[in-house]
Amino acid sequence: MAKVIIIGGGPAGCEAAHQLASQGIDVELVEKNNETGGNLNNWYQLFPDRKFAKDLNDILKQNLNHPKIQLHLGMEPRKIEKNKEGKFLVPLSDGSLLEGDSLLVSTGFKIFDARRKEEYGYGIYENVITSVELENMFYNHSIKMANGNTPKRIGIIHCVGSRDEKVCNYHCSKLCCITGVKQAIELRELLPDTEIFCFYMDMRMFGPGYEEMYREAQEKYNIKFVRGRLSEAAENLNKQLQIKVEDTLVGKPLRMTLDMMVLLVGMESSEGSRQMADTLGLNLAPNGFIKSQDPHYRNNNTNVEGVFVAGCGSAPMNLTDTLADARSAAMNIIEYIKRI
Repeated sequence: MAKVIIIGGGPAGCEAAHQLASQGIDVELVEKNNETGGNLNNWYQLFPDRKFAKDLNDILKQNLNHPKIQLHLGMEPRKIEKNKEGKFLVPLSDGSLLEGDSLLVSTGFKIFDARRKEEYGYGIYENVITSVELENMFYNHSIKMANGNTPKRIGIIHCVGSRDEKVCNYHCSKLCCITGVKQAIELRELLPDTEIFCFYMDMRMFGPGYEEMYREAQEKYNIKFVRGRLSEAAENLNKQLQIKVEDTLVGKPLRMTLDMMVLLVGMESSEGSRQMADTLGLNLAPNGFIKSQDPHYRNNNTNVEGVFVAGCGSAPMNLTDTLADARSAAMNIIEYIKRI
């Protein structure tokens, strides 16, 4: 009986496991945390339809209740070897040993550590938060400053940790622009009297419904978009944030005082992806993500026979593309298993 080992229980790993099990293939799903879902667990609403992330997460988790899926939570692979018979041997942190015909790496992404952009003041000024922390506030339906007051002016800073030579991240994370639009709308719904500004480099609205959501944010919700990159931020005696931005549309510097600043943190290759690459000898792309064999025709295949990659382990992508990529990976694995 064919068996596939999946490393990583985020959306891609869960969806691939479900698709493989539905085709009669045994699956061993290994997740280092005590629950599946990955970064989806940190999100409140999705874009562009504002679906609750929890609803989709629940579906993905329910799909794992399949007799062909064995879930290993709170476990990590100690090492991975391929024996003479072509089987993958994966000892886990609890001492158990998994054996499979193929291996899928779905180790996702990590959020950029905003403290690396020291000039933005994250971890220094109390009213500078990340987009992930803002999602947690949305869960509680309460947007408050550190002193408990309601912010009267909020600035959302795009591309934090993306397209930035200073932190050696040249890639676009793809999600920051639409996340900023979505969060600005959510802020307006909760804080109808608060001024909300988005400071962006370019608005990259590539997905279905994204451009419409961007237009709605301006026309219906009165979100103000300023084309320019933040150069510095400082805190005054009242704990307000004084920022300096170059408005590249009018070619003039802009100074503004904010009560709260939200940093739209980008995506980086996860530690798990890099560990898998080191253990298995997988090639990495210049952006640090796992390099696929061919970006057009064999994007789920790696340079190692029998090892596949799905989701944000290979590149930044939205949730829709992540799930589609997971289904594609499952089909590629099935074809591979039929050949061996």
